[in-house]
Amino acid sequence: MNEKLRIPISASVRHVHLCRKDVEALFGAGHQLTPAKPLSQPGQFACEETVTVCGPKGRIERVRVLGPERQETQLEISRTDEFKLGVDAPVRASGKLDGTPGIRLEGPEGVVELEKGVIQAARHIHMTPADAERLGVEDRQWVMVRVGGERGIIFDDVLVRVKESYVLDMHLDTDEANAADLGPGACGTLIKSPTEVAPEPND
Repeated sequence: MNEKLRIPISASVRHVHLCRKDVEALFGAGHQLTPAKPLSQPGQFACEETVTVCGPKGRIERVRVLGPERQETQLEISRTDEFKLGVDAPVRASGKLDGTPGIRLEGPEGVVELEKGVIQAARHIHMTPADAERLGVEDRQWVMVRVGGERGIIFDDVLVRVKESYVLDMHLDTDEANAADLGPGACGTLIKSPTEVAPEPND
């Protein structure tokens, strides 16, 4: 592996980001999310709180809430989760929720019927401006990442996201990680691609 182009990789399990209104609807008036574990990106954390996600065909219990709160509620699931729930969610950058399906969330104190917000998160790489300069890429560029091993694979259409507060890390969903037989400590090699720059994603 070319160490100069080495990209750490993490698998992102299904989870939900909640807005203030939906936090209170699900967990009670005035409720504040309870941090349980820090995530790879500074300021992001897994919460003690979980919800049950209910779709037309099935339900998934104990879906982890991630903090901090967002402006809009967003549920991120894999394709396998979609089959279980009976929804067809598009692949989207975080925050791009127009035209996405809704779903029902159940919490200990109430229920939220989302009109939109269910996505398969587009695979992406968080990096700092210094990382981007070193790797020769720019914010919102699409690149490819090669993963070796017995089930080696090249991931195309990987979105670069650049921000001073980020830590270098590529995020895949569990289906993608399992396809390449990736575990803790996995890494890939960046392959720069001349593909177009994507519309500005929200945080």
